[in-house]
Amino acid sequence: MALHCPECGFVNADGANYCQKCGAFLAAQETPAGSDPVTATYRVGETGELIPVDLDTAASEGPVLVIRSGGGRTGESFPLDGDRMTIGRRPDSDIFLDDVTVSRDHALLVRRGNDLYLDDLGSLNGSYVNRRRIESHQLDDGDELQIGKYKLTFLQR
Repeated sequence: MALHCPECGFVNADGANYCQKCGAFLAAQETPAGSDPVTATYRVGETGELIPVDLDTAASEGPVLVIRSGGGRTGESFPLDGDRMTIGRRPDSDIFLDDVTVSRDHALLVRRGNDLYLDDLGSLNGSYVNRRRIESHQLDDGDELQIGKYKLTFLQR
């Protein structure tokens, strides 16, 4: 049985403790039979404290992006309440993703009417939605975004 890296998705040999590609720890996480794995979700407060977030509640209040893997930030969530939100490695980005695989000005979330779109800003590594490279894409509930090594899920209920 092969092990998929939770950080980069690389398929590693059975029994590996660390990812051959990115070096991430491949901890065996067992879940009870018949249940789906659950990711704890949180937002970072003004002083750096982790504040738990209930995804059903958060998504019912408006669209939200949740980091599913990458950068050791799994579970961090971002409410998408602005008409334009920047994503990038620039510290003043609305969604700051601190890794060299992310461009300083990587992508932009833009509200057009009642819909949200992800627009790539000419990033070196590209922006992906559901494993397809995009220039601009209208987001739907459950879409998986990949920006650099970060995988995020778009939720809108």
